[in-house]
Amino acid sequence: MSDAPALPDGYEFSADTARVDVDRVHRWLSTDAYWAVDRPRDTHERAMESSINFGVYESTAGEQVAYARVVTDRALFAWLADVYVDPSVRGKGVGTAFVGRIRDHLRPYGLRRLVLATDDAHGVYAKLGFRPLERPEQWMAHVFE
Repeated sequence: MSDAPALPDGYEFSADTARVDVDRVHRWLSTDAYWAVDRPRDTHERAMESSINFGVYESTAGEQVAYARVVTDRALFAWLADVYVDPSVRGKGVGTAFVGRIRDHLRPYGLRRLVLATDDAHGVYAKLGFRPLERPEQWMAHVFE
């Protein structure tokens, strides 16, 4: 059962990697996503291979309008990454519904935590139950230079 907001009429959710328009997604991310600008195509493809890939598509034409991927061990932890909604459909509820569907898709794994990082979409994620880390001082990262 899903408690995610419904996608607007005319759009459908998919977790089928074969449906992902890799050219379009790479163009979106490498030219318009602040966290992935100039990401090489081969790097993007390797990231997809190691992830569960999701998309939202126009129901009639099948054109992809949103993308995200999740890196997970499918048991305890997952990282939501590369969430991108085409500018032409922003503001229609596609993004919120999309992330809700991803969250619900992961529920059967019994994960303890689904995390993400964002500079500008805290409100979208908060609607879906995401919140700041309770103890961010416990978290660390190594950045490869």
